[in-house]
Amino acid sequence: MDRPVVALENADAVYDYYLAHQQNRRVARLAYGALASRFRPRVHYGVGARERLRSLIYDDRRLIIAVNHVSDTDPYTVAAAAWSSALRPVIGRTRVLAKDELFVETEPGRTRGRAALAERASQRRRIDMMGGIPVFRGKDHGLRAAARAGNLMMDVCAERLRRGDDLAVFPEGTCNDGDPAVLQHVGSGIGHIVARARAKDVDPTLVVMGLHYGPPPGRFRGASVHIDVPDLTLPEKPITIARTVAEYLQVAVELSVSEY
Repeated sequence: MDRPVVALENADAVYDYYLAHQQNRRVARLAYGALASRFRPRVHYGVGARERLRSLIYDDRRLIIAVNHVSDTDPYTVAAAAWSSALRPVIGRTRVLAKDELFVETEPGRTRGRAALAERASQRRRIDMMGGIPVFRGKDHGLRAAARAGNLMMDVCAERLRRGDDLAVFPEGTCNDGDPAVLQHVGSGIGHIVARARAKDVDPTLVVMGLHYGPPPGRFRGASVHIDVPDLTLPEKPITIARTVAEYLQVAVELSVSEY
């Protein structure tokens, strides 16, 4: 299937493509390793979390990884942290939700020389290599316009989980411009994804990942990353799932700040 233009009006073709898209796992591992060398995250774990992660991965259990969102570079920091942690074995079979503008090949108003085009094309390749799935956000396209695409996206996520992929999500939905130690509102989207996965007989395990870059603003190397695997069964209702995710992710964020 040809790679479609990622645009809201093209949502059906976009999600048909990302339902089946599979990056080269060997290339993905090399790229994640390069990102780890560049960003150098410092990974910490909750009590017993490293061992639980290794056991879950060995048993081929599905993971849904919830991460706080403080910078546009977060997907790359998460990739670097995956390489540097017990998550390394799932590289190449983890889908990462990312805003649609990261999938754009060219950017209006910029020089269209070879270097500029190569940079923009390489961004699309990078996000595809990371296992990206586009998200058309209501804040960018309007709630009504984005609603149908959101349903398609959640269906794709649930099906990818059924097919054996894991999923990384930024459940706040937008970058936190306020206090990075305080999580923003977590919408019900992550709960709906879990509920739809369960309808396909997949019960993903929650992994929370707190990110903190510390001062000064704009510094992205050496982030503090706190990973935990809460010993719990997620509730049934999507809104209650979202509240549970928010509770445990807030703790991970606070620990990432204290461990910086």
